[in-house]
Amino acid sequence: MRALVITGPHRAEVQDVPEPVPAAGEVVVDVQRAGICGTDVEFFTGEMAYLHTRHAEYPMRIGHEWMGTVSSVGSGVDPAWIGWRVTGDTMLGCGVCRRCTQGRQHVCEDRLELGIRGGKPGALAEKVATPARSLHRLPDGVDEAAGAMVEPGGNAFRSVQAAALGPGDRCLVLGPGTIGLLSALFARAAGAEVHVLGRSERSLAFARTLGFDGVWTEEQLPQVAWDAVIEASNAQHLPAKALELVEPGRRVVYIGLAGVPSPIDTRGLALKDVTAVGVLSASPGLAGTIDAYASGTVDPRPLIAATVSLDDLPAILAGERPDGAGPGPKFHVAL
Repeated sequence: MRALVITGPHRAEVQDVPEPVPAAGEVVVDVQRAGICGTDVEFFTGEMAYLHTRHAEYPMRIGHEWMGTVSSVGSGVDPAWIGWRVTGDTMLGCGVCRRCTQGRQHVCEDRLELGIRGGKPGALAEKVATPARSLHRLPDGVDEAAGAMVEPGGNAFRSVQAAALGPGDRCLVLGPGTIGLLSALFARAAGAEVHVLGRSERSLAFARTLGFDGVWTEEQLPQVAWDAVIEASNAQHLPAKALELVEPGRRVVYIGLAGVPSPIDTRGLALKDVTAVGVLSASPGLAGTIDAYASGTVDPRPLIAATVSLDDLPAILAGERPDGAGPGPKFHVAL
């Protein structure tokens, strides 16, 4: 089968590789749609931290935002899965440690991460193998495009849950990338007044098309009370800015990651009685995201700039935007 392989920093190509065979407890999925994200770009550039901690190494096969149809199952898996449209969890815990048995497999010390960590091949390929326990069925109301947006949506869903927003609360999202915009959409669905802060005029212009209550640069940001701040950028200074901006007694959610340490002053955290929550993965939010997409409460599809072929990906990972691409931050591959 054909798969995208990153062979080294700034080197990616489509290769013919052996088709996966499902191990015990696994299924093989015929991938229909997959997305790329900032993590994938960092693997391409060589900046991803896992490359330096030896949790990942080249050559590697990326892809952790996907949907498809189950085509075969391994021993111990109910064959009724065959033919189901599914997506799956990226975080594949060992299943036996204390964290896994308590439902926190996404922070298992020995976890694999599909297309990211531990050498588990990803879904930017015609087929992918993954444990059956990681699967989530997709209802008919979730099409291929939305199905491949469940994983980033799960991160955003959890961020809004962590922000504890209610109707009438005012939420500020820092960073108008995919996760930030999805967080803003989920926050609006929760009844909040939603504002987005960004930097580039292209991303800000696109955010304005989504109808949020305000879209700002740092210089333009009004001095109002922010009941929750969701920090979804990669800017080194914005985690501290989020703590500065949030109302006393309310919540800051940290989901963005800078490429360098981004310190905060814990005196501000304590003296303002602020709750700070870190969000690592989509895992506990996948089911809720699927429900929101199926009901139409949140529609992630406007964020997709273009759907391309596997052969187009090396250029996109290198920063090119294909002719005719829309203004959104997300690229999908149709397989």
